[in-house]
Amino acid sequence: MDSTNDFDTFISTFKNALKKAFYEQHDINELSLARGLPPEVWTVIMQASPLSVAIPKEYGGRGAVVKECLSLLSAASYESLPLSLTFGINIALFLEPLAKYGDASLKEKVLPGFTSGQRMGGLMITEPEFGSDALNMKTAYRMTEDGYAIKGHKHWQGLTGQADYWLVTARKDLGNGELARDVDFFMTDNSLTQQHIEVESIYSNLGLYMIPYGLNKINIEVPHNHRLQPESTGIKMMLDILHRSRMQFPGMGMGFIKRMLDEALSHCTNRVVGTGNLLMLDSVQFQLSRIQTAYTLCSGMCARSSEISGIAHNLAQEGLEANSMKALVTDLMQESAQLYLQVSGANGYRISHIAGRGIVDSRPFQIFEGSNEMLYTQIAEITLKHMKKQRETNLASFLSGFERTNQSAPRFSEHLDFEPGANIPQRKLVDLGKIVARLIGVQYVLQLAEIGFRKDLVNSCLFNMKMDIAHLASNFSLTGRADLIPEYEAESDWMDFAER
Repeated sequence: MDSTNDFDTFISTFKNALKKAFYEQHDINELSLARGLPPEVWTVIMQASPLSVAIPKEYGGRGAVVKECLSLLSAASYESLPLSLTFGINIALFLEPLAKYGDASLKEKVLPGFTSGQRMGGLMITEPEFGSDALNMKTAYRMTEDGYAIKGHKHWQGLTGQADYWLVTARKDLGNGELARDVDFFMTDNSLTQQHIEVESIYSNLGLYMIPYGLNKINIEVPHNHRLQPESTGIKMMLDILHRSRMQFPGMGMGFIKRMLDEALSHCTNRVVGTGNLLMLDSVQFQLSRIQTAYTLCSGMCARSSEISGIAHNLAQEGLEANSMKALVTDLMQESAQLYLQVSGANGYRISHIAGRGIVDSRPFQIFEGSNEMLYTQIAEITLKHMKKQRETNLASFLSGFERTNQSAPRFSEHLDFEPGANIPQRKLVDLGKIVARLIGVQYVLQLAEIGFRKDLVNSCLFNMKMDIAHLASNFSLTGRADLIPEYEAESDWMDFAER
């Protein structure tokens, strides 16, 4: 049996397990009202060995092929976005980092359990006082005779209290209250007393009910071989891990966006309004074309990620593409859910309805692993740095010659023919980042079109992106700005000005 047929059988088995768990034995809409999943549901799903896609063959897995990982995430997110995120956390934030940077003896001991049992693993970076500012984390470690002692607090880790293993980030304690600048990663086994991480509280997260989040107290000791070994520095290892994770967001987005599109098409086809259905309304067709454009862009991202994001590659320097994929696809996920809810009417405004659930479940994707405003700002800063290096001031000229946008930018040159300037306010940096991310996404689509992706979807995508880019670019021609007025209440009570 060749690898393609083998994977077809594997993914079909997985989809059948989801169907059995969510439709034959239980109702996914009812399950979504409660926190967590019943153990018998997990048993059915995990019997299909979904996490084997992220494990090298020498440890009993399928080989950690990106295409297979993204397909698995997509199949899961079509039925349940929280389930897909659960697998995404395991794959991108535990299994792949361990497979790439872990000690051989550790991998031999831990990885096989993820193919044969219901094992879970996660990553702890975020701290109560340090979210995106991860390099200032206060969790610290010191060497001991037997390994490393680690102390600190972590929170908002997906699978809090549920994961069997964790990768915990910490900085070396240099004494006198000083911590090293670099970051190290340590694997912990929650079944062992010395390595057990205490859960101080569980958060009542808004959406993603299937996944427990909370506050964790770290006071553990791990053996020497539990420390991951970076290729150079720990910071570059962290960037490699996070960038690879961001490049797997399109896998989670793919199935979710397709589900929003399929459900919206079905609803608007069958919903009769007057003498016809909802699809007869031009505004409804436009709304669904936006979801279809999200599907097209996400398809391009999945193809590109499959090409470049395997563990054989080091992605520490690939922030431009990683940030563009993560920020754009998560914005598209939220927009798709909002549009489906809009055409669904009142029926969609329930947590037990996939439209309403889609909104609250997809919203945090725009925040975690770097808020989208921060990522768009970084995209803009990378772009401006390249422009400065090439001594190019015109955005259209630069992007038309830039490797990642040289096919897409010329199609939008009329809207890009301006100079961003040297001292750009942060709000306009966000707009610039959104422009560049969309151009990078469009280029992925154009490259898919060259090898047979259907042209009508591409043309619709190009038109919708032209609308977006024209709007974003127009902000650069606006002068002045809307400022925050902290003491806004003085002379602003409408009651004082209403007619008596």
